[in-house]
Amino acid sequence: MNLKDITIFENENLIVLNKPAGLLSIPDRTQSAPSLKDHLKEKFGNIFTVHRLDRDTSGVIVFAKNESAHKSLSLQFEHRSTKKIYSGLVSGRPPEDAGVVEEAIADHYSQKGMMMISAKGKPALTHYQTIESFKHYSWLEFEIFTGRTHQIRLHAKHLGCPIVCDNLYGDGKPVLLSSIKRNFKLSKNADEERPVLNRLALHAARLSIAIDGNEVMEFEAPLPKDLRALLQQLKKWN
Repeated sequence: MNLKDITIFENENLIVLNKPAGLLSIPDRTQSAPSLKDHLKEKFGNIFTVHRLDRDTSGVIVFAKNESAHKSLSLQFEHRSTKKIYSGLVSGRPPEDAGVVEEAIADHYSQKGMMMISAKGKPALTHYQTIESFKHYSWLEFEIFTGRTHQIRLHAKHLGCPIVCDNLYGDGKPVLLSSIKRNFKLSKNADEERPVLNRLALHAARLSIAIDGNEVMEFEAPLPKDLRALLQQLKKWN
């Protein structure tokens, strides 16, 4: 992996990257595949985890290069002084164009690796705003004020609008052009239709953090090619 291609910002204390979908943020328990942190360790040696994104979520992620920066950044996340904005495509349309979901989240009582909404869980707060609506989907912007595992995915499901292609909290089905385009016809040379999108439709779009203890900077990760292509098709055939 060429880290230069996905680096948004770097100084002596931290590095901000645009994580590709499908890449682990940090190693999992089974070391199933190289993670972004593994690639960073190869280049920098010591590298410190500040937060993480789900494997199939793309977008802005920050790592610290030393213990002092790690402490400063971690405290910002802990004290909720960061600003985290995500973009996502959901199935259907929320009951309101904008609103708040405040539902506590806990580990699932029987499904390992899954979370659930539970009054006994940890507080979780998400603001959402509808940016654009389509026939079967909605493009939303989420701002999260807590950092619970799978928070946006669970809160979207709570709205009745799970994130598209979510195999844990939605139907996990890929988006096909035939479900969007009128009078779709499969190419004569194709045995089956290729999905327009076949991964979680969630992107960490913007992150605001204090740099070197004082200056607040906002970092933005442009939408990846697969989400741009899907939005283009949705707009074209809406």
